[in-house]
Order: sequence, then structure tokens, then C-alpha cells
Amino acid sequence: MVDLEPVLSLFGIAALVAAVFLAIFWLRRAAGVRTPWRLALTVFTLFLTFDLVLFGAFTRLTDSGLGCPDWPGCYGTASPLAAHADITQAEAEMPGGPVTHGKAWIEMVHRYLASGVGALIALLAVVACWPGGRRHPMGIGLPLFTLLWVCVQGAFGALTVTLKLQPIIVSLHLLGAYGLLALLTMQVRHLGDSNAMGMPGAGLRPWLWLGLVAVLLQASLGAWVSTNYAVLVCSDFPTCHGVWWPDMDFAPAYTLWRPLGMGPDGAPLSLAAMTAIHMTHRVGAALLLVILLALLWRIRKESAMQVPARWLGALLALQIATGLSNVVLGWPLLAAVLHTGGAGALVVVLVWMLSGSQRAVAAID
Repeated sequence: MVDLEPVLSLFGIAALVAAVFLAIFWLRRAAGVRTPWRLALTVFTLFLTFDLVLFGAFTRLTDSGLGCPDWPGCYGTASPLAAHADITQAEAEMPGGPVTHGKAWIEMVHRYLASGVGALIALLAVVACWPGGRRHPMGIGLPLFTLLWVCVQGAFGALTVTLKLQPIIVSLHLLGAYGLLALLTMQVRHLGDSNAMGMPGAGLRPWLWLGLVAVLLQASLGAWVSTNYAVLVCSDFPTCHGVWWPDMDFAPAYTLWRPLGMGPDGAPLSLAAMTAIHMTHRVGAALLLVILLALLWRIRKESAMQVPARWLGALLALQIATGLSNVVLGWPLLAAVLHTGGAGALVVVLVWMLSGSQRAVAAID
């Protein structure tokens, strides 16, 4: 399942993805945009990481996670083109199965993007260790920790394949991607102009922490729903199976270490267990809605935070709309991808505001 032969080729692809930044940066320089290059590199890495989250959701939702059943390449090669014969044979043996030419390309494009993100984060860590980088108030700790984090993410990417999409692994991989967005957002916040980006008052910090923790907990429940394919268990709203509180079985539903679709006893998950997974996410969504509305009410007093507050409100509306669409419209692909991306964007906005709040407190001290 793990074949390291194509690693060098994938490093080359990662370097090409990273080189895109250099081209964009110099084009912007030629157009007269004078953003500091380290800040520009970090913003580009954050942008590409967000794209990776969206494409990762697309990969999962199109059942392409095993489009190449080995890692990090595809049948020991760096491209589905070179693995054409193997993919054709696998598709002939199991038509409509996990391996097809389309799914192989989707999976490998996801890995190419991940390699590019890893290369850029490694470059950020190297820059932070240069003499000029070490003199920056941010220091080297955050960039180095981000590099460690992305290496762990790569390991979870490998386990996703080798453990055949085990739900807990896939869920942790998604949550790790949100963590990566948070770490890169913190770097952008530290490298940018704090006065231009707005500095909230220290009294907002507990509210922001509450909002961030609530979003991450709900994202965990959402990841568990998605990776267990429990979205369509309840196709009506606000009821489920025509009742407000359907039969549910929580023990097998929240046994974390088990194969996809199976309970701890090896039997297929029951409808009651799948319903428990779905309904827990619904209850969590209602609680999160109350918490974020309360946070928005508190932010109204912070004149410096009106722009991110509008983003927070818009993203909350997007999450409600896409969440309902997933249920009543039969899990449309666009809505499902946007729902995953919306959760990541909520993390970015909340970490953005929280980082500014922490810096405001540091300035007072």
C-alpha cells in the first residue's frame, strides 16, 4: 500500500506548484503591487491550503479517496497516465468500483496540491529560520510548528488510503486541515499590518474562544457524518423519519475505531446508529447557531471588527443554507463541498479575530 518510488517525481511536482507563487508574485510586482514577499508567500499558502480543503471534500464526496489504492503515487507511478494499464485492469475487474481513471486523476490532483502546500510551508519555515526571519516578533516557533503539523497531515493522508477510508482517520485528516488553516491565518495576522487589519478589544476574547471551540466541535460532528455517509439517513427537516426524536443507537455510532460502514462487532451499522450520527450533528448545529448569533451580538460593539463580523454572518448563513440543502435536496455535490469549505472559512475568520485580540492584549501589557 505504501510505495515510495514516485516520491522524487512528486517532489518535482510540488516544486512546480510552489513556483506558481513566484510567477504570481513577480507579475504583481511588475504591476506595482508592493506587498512584502514573506507576507505574500504566506497569504498564497493559505489560499492554496483552502483550495486543498475544498478539493479534498470533492475527492471524498466523489468517492475518489481510493482512486489510487497505494500511496503516495498511483500504482507506483507519479501519474495516472503511467498507471493507465493498472487502472484499466482494476476498473474491468470491478466496474463502478473505487478505482477508475476519473477517480484516479481526482485523487492524484489532490495529492499534487497537498505536495505543493507542503513545499510552501517548508519554505516558510526556512525563511523564518533566516537571520531576518528570526528577528521578526513572530519568531520561528509558529512556522516550525506549522511544518510539523503538515507532516502529520501527510501521514494521515497515507493512513486514509492504507486503512481504507476508516472514518476516524478521514475525520481527523479533515480536522487537521482546519488546524492548518488556523496556523497559516495566525502567520498572516502576525506578518501583516495590525492597524490596517483591525484590533478588537480584550473583552471579546472569551466570546471568540467560545465561538471557535463550538465551530471545531461542530466540524468534528460534521466530519463524522460525512465520513460515515450518514447525511441522507434523514431526508426530511426539521423532523427525521417523520418524527422529532427517531430511534437512535449511540454506542456503535460513536465507536471511533472501526471500519467504514461497520460496527464494533463487525456487523453493518444499523439505521438507528446512522440516525444517531446524523441527529447529533443537527443538535450541534442548533447550539452553534445560538452561540454564533450571541457572538455577533457582542461584536456589534467592536467598531474595528465590523468587516470580519460581516464575513462571519455571511458564512453562518451559507452553512445554514448548504446544510439544509444537503438534507432536503439529496446531498448535492456543490452544497456539500461548500458546507465543508464554509466550516474552514469560519475557522479562518474566528482565528483572524482571535489573533488580533491576543495581539491587542500583548500591546496593552
